Amino acid sequence: MSIDRTNPTTRVGVDDHDEDDHDENDHDEDGRVEGEHDRDAAELRTALGLAAADGPAGDGPAGDEGDRTDLDRLRRRLTEAADAADLLDLAYRTVDSPYGPLLLAATTEGLVRVAFEREDHDAVLERLATTVSPRILRSPGRTDAAARQLDEYLAGHRRQFDLALDLRLAHGFRRDVLTHLRAIPYGTTESYKTVAVAAGSPAAVRAVGSACSHNPLPLVVPCHRVVRSDGSFGQYLGGHDVKAALLEMERSP
Repeated sequence: MSIDRTNPTTRVGVDDHDEDDHDENDHDEDGRVEGEHDRDAAELRTALGLAAADGPAGDGPAGDEGDRTDLDRLRRRLTEAADAADLLDLAYRTVDSPYGPLLLAATTEGLVRVAFEREDHDAVLERLATTVSPRILRSPGRTDAAARQLDEYLAGHRRQFDLALDLRLAHGFRRDVLTHLRAIPYGTTESYKTVAVAAGSPAAVRAVGSACSHNPLPLVVPCHRVVRSDGSFGQYLGGHDVKAALLEMERSP
């Protein structure tokens, strides 16, 4: 993701990346190329009008750690300012999980997207900017509850999610399917045929499969609990092994 930081109200887009361009550069633990923190800090200070008031980047603790702390503080202020001015339509973050990083995105109405790493987080963010709103920033606050509940679920300590969801990315029959999926109890499964009947279209078995494969909120809306009539797993956004692991976890006492 990239943002014109000279104006907090500007639209957000996605940059084209050439992985080969960065192979020889040093990266920190966040995957950022050396020097990007200084550059981003300067741009964020300009966006917030902080250059004169707060002094140059790096006035805090010395070294890279101080620069990152300074940049994080500026980012928080930018995000808070955008949110307070009703300029932040989408907030996103990534969280660790046993199955790799998960992207979480939320609107003011609720959680709108959960994405596995294999879905390509940059591509997911680009689609969100196009289909929901380009006013999008990395901001953990709006997704705190989702992050906490997902962590509890994946640790085997939660069986049901209590989150506001924004289902705007699902339409028509697909939304009917997702609505039913939320009612499939923890530790149980249903066949695609059973879900089709429950969603009101008994013959639409393939459409149920399509709805599951395009589920914008995997894990939270448990499409992994839908299996074939013969008991085999079928496809899953997170991959066959993840689906098997989730079902096994839910079957464990």
